[in-house]
Amino acid sequence: MALDRVAVITGSAQGLGKGIAEKLCGQGYKVVISDINEEVLNETLEEFKGKDYEVSALVADVTKQEEHESLVRHAVEKYGKLDVYINNAGVEGEVEQIEKINSKNVDFVFDVNVKGVLYGIQAAAKQLKKQGQGGTIINASSIAGHEGFDFLATYSASKFAVRGLTQVASKELAKDKITVNAYCPGIAATGMWDRLDEKFMDVLGTKKGEALEQFASTISLGRTQEPQDVANLVAFLASEDASYITGQAILTDGGIVYR
Repeated sequence: MALDRVAVITGSAQGLGKGIAEKLCGQGYKVVISDINEEVLNETLEEFKGKDYEVSALVADVTKQEEHESLVRHAVEKYGKLDVYINNAGVEGEVEQIEKINSKNVDFVFDVNVKGVLYGIQAAAKQLKKQGQGGTIINASSIAGHEGFDFLATYSASKFAVRGLTQVASKELAKDKITVNAYCPGIAATGMWDRLDEKFMDVLGTKKGEALEQFASTISLGRTQEPQDVANLVAFLASEDASYITGQAILTDGGIVYR
């Protein structure tokens, strides 16, 4: 299916980002995948090319403003334009009591999860304004951006900040027909949750897999999230069907947080 739309997705070599990239590729988008892990990025690129997807890849560190600009430039040079920019890259940070949080970890989480989104919004907005045809920016928030969770203070704070950036950008860019929204995943059995599970073991004394099991037990639909569940929402927000939605942070969690 040919579709004349171009998307850039950060943090898309694995996990939820890879699921989003595969969904858009399958819909006919021309997609630039990106990640800081070059080895995994190249593996994903070869996998996608093997499926005849129209895809290219660029290593990028989202904490650096100029690397977002490079991603946009790469998309335009390769495919002639930009339509959708998805700020998916993120880190979970430490699992710790709030009075014991490490300042260096706070800086790291905010550099990736907050500055990384801000810089992506800036780079995408500049190009979309230049093109003059509107466009779409989509940011990764979380259920932890709607409700604070025990021992995840830094992560929750960063994801609340993403909601704030999303709202501000949506208001400022509306006149340029640029929509800005966020997606808020719940509990997915990805590499991030493997790491979180291990960190909860240190703080709570749980056994391997126990923290994930406890969190998953709160999901109304009775199962953890698959990348496809998130990809379905993001693909909708990226489509023209969502052209009248902006400034929203939409939950996709199977029923954990209710707003």
